[in-house]
Amino acid sequence: MVAEKPSIAQTLADALAPGRKYSTRGGVSPACKVHEWQGDFYGQRAWFKVTSCAGHVYSIDFPPEYNNWDRVDPLTLFDAPTRKVEANPKLRMPKHFQTEAKGCTYLVLWLDCDREGENICYEVMENAIPNMSTWHGEQQVWRAQFSSLAPVDLKWAMANLGSPNKAMSDSVDARADAWRGVFLSVFLVKETFRGL
Repeated sequence: MVAEKPSIAQTLADALAPGRKYSTRGGVSPACKVHEWQGDFYGQRAWFKVTSCAGHVYSIDFPPEYNNWDRVDPLTLFDAPTRKVEANPKLRMPKHFQTEAKGCTYLVLWLDCDREGENICYEVMENAIPNMSTWHGEQQVWRAQFSSLAPVDLKWAMANLGSPNKAMSDSVDARADAWRGVFLSVFLVKETFRGL
């Protein structure tokens, strides 16, 4: 299970671990602990691991050849490719999810229930799913919907899991691309007036 930040992972462990009995260890990311316990998942005995990210796993940037704006014609940036890069390489989030996913059959996403949270779901999935175990030939990814961190609400969300929403996630990527165009337009206007 993956929460949006470490404090929410701790809250999930407190609310969902039977008798609040769980162990805590460090993970690959220096910012994110892993809380573990044995319990039931839809009628099956399961070993639970709860960890988190620390906001977005990735950010969007231009390739290195476009990053020296003293040498790049700003007009070329409108058509320049972009790429996803680690939002904070010191946190090692991709490696954290790749490592923690090993041996897991299910992935339960506890990211904020908004567009940004949905986008982070897909960033987590990109790193976790290729490293998960399979069960009857398929992997299971679930999305928790919650608006409160009260234990009763978290337990209800766990009992009523849904699916991630790709359209909501894609809207965040589209907005980022649109803002790139706005930013570049403002930059060009500023540079034009400075050159007059």
